[in-house]
This record gives sequence, C-alpha cells and structure tokens, in this order.
Amino acid sequence: MAASIPAGQVDLIIVACEAGMGSSLMCVNALKKKLKAAQLDVKVVHKPARAVPPDAKVVVVHKGLAETVRKHAPNAVVVAFNHFINDPVFDGLVKELAAKGDVLERT
Repeated sequence: MAASIPAGQVDLIIVACEAGMGSSLMCVNALKKKLKAAQLDVKVVHKPARAVPPDAKVVVVHKGLAETVRKHAPNAVVVAFNHFINDPVFDGLVKELAAKGDVLERT
C-alpha cells in the first residue's frame, strides 16, 4: 500500500466499483468534469474492484471495497470515499493534483 504518489506521476485514475452500474459511473463523470475544470490532463477510467490491475497508481473506490482494491493493486494509492456524489474526497484529490504535490491515500 502506497501512502502517496507525486502528482506528476498520475496520468490515470481508476474509479473502481462492485458491479459497474449507476452511481459509480456518475463518479467517473463528476471526476472527469472536476479535472477538466482544473485543466488537468488526467484520464479517468472505470473498472470493477476485482479487475483493478496490479500496476494501478491511483484508485478511487467506495470505502466498502477498499480492501478488495488493495489486494489486487497493493502498491496503488487508494482514495476511499463515503458518498458517490459530492464527497469532499473528490475535491481534495483534484486540489492535490492541481497543486502538483503528493496525492495522499485516504481510507
């Protein structure tokens, strides 16, 4: 488990979910809009938690699936959220990327 990653190394964010329907896709779209508004060139993709590749760098996931992601991508920075929409974790992630500092693990 990585505690952080330099923002400059983040070119892809995986939003992981359980089944791939509904709310998690709204998370993907909301995060894409926030990144675009901040003029950040970071790709956002959607994957089931059990299909997160082992070389993932940053994975955004609901807290209930964080351990599943950690098993599949033990070196990823896992950014866990409580609410699918308007969770402050999303804004914090975008701020860290925009500041070009470190993206921090959130559990």
